[in-house]
Amino acid sequence: MSDQPSIDAVRVATVVDPKKSKSFSLKERPTKGDAIFESKKDAKASLDEDALAINDLQDKMFACKAGALLVVMQGIDTSGKDGTTKECFKYTSPLGVNVFGFGKPTEEEIAHDYLWRLHVRAPKKGYIHVFNRSQYEDVLVVKVRNLAPPKQVEQRYEQINAFEKMLHENGTRVLKLMLHISKEEQGERLKERLEVPEKRWKFNPSDLEDRKLWEKYQEAYETALQRCSTAHAPWHVVPADSRTRRDAIAARLIRGELEAMKPTYPDPGYRLDQFSID
Repeated sequence: MSDQPSIDAVRVATVVDPKKSKSFSLKERPTKGDAIFESKKDAKASLDEDALAINDLQDKMFACKAGALLVVMQGIDTSGKDGTTKECFKYTSPLGVNVFGFGKPTEEEIAHDYLWRLHVRAPKKGYIHVFNRSQYEDVLVVKVRNLAPPKQVEQRYEQINAFEKMLHENGTRVLKLMLHISKEEQGERLKERLEVPEKRWKFNPSDLEDRKLWEKYQEAYETALQRCSTAHAPWHVVPADSRTRRDAIAARLIRGELEAMKPTYPDPGYRLDQFSID
């Protein structure tokens, strides 16, 4: 399609360059996405095309078991983690895609190190796993709400980098998407959750408490992106004020990761002329 930006162009527009990450500023990143997709019509067409391609690529990856993909979906409340996941994988067989949401740790999870619950859900070869919230909760909400000593939080940036490097070196590509929404748009979506009956189940009064801590969360996100955008697992900041553009941008990046893996259907190991079906 003529108005579909290349995958490389979308990567360049969204990536937090590991070589320049120390000077990264989240406030300088746009939240609208219209510089990537000028119209929502183009974004929707691109999304549909990429969602079909993601299905085809996932089928090949599942068949050949040559690698795995972990998609980390991180973003402040109402940024669209659920919706983005749903749209990007809307044509993909559920056989090879698993989605995990990470909320408050259980007693079993607390009894282990904080990365244990993540590692046990990392994808095996042939699979795509999506983490809806992730290991980064332990340097975001934990940091903002002072749920762990500052020294302990400080150690976690390098621990997370080492965890992701270990996954990468053992055949799992790690794609990290930060869904970047404006405070104004978040306010509108929170109101929508109160006003639309079908969306009220999503409303949580604690979201309003987190909204009061907006600046602290933005600072925590900026630090996480500065400290944990690496060559083996760079961060991508996805503009999220427009749902359609957000989904289309994420799909371009997911498709790009799968294409880079170059999955192919395996040789069955026998000749078709050996068999006859009555």
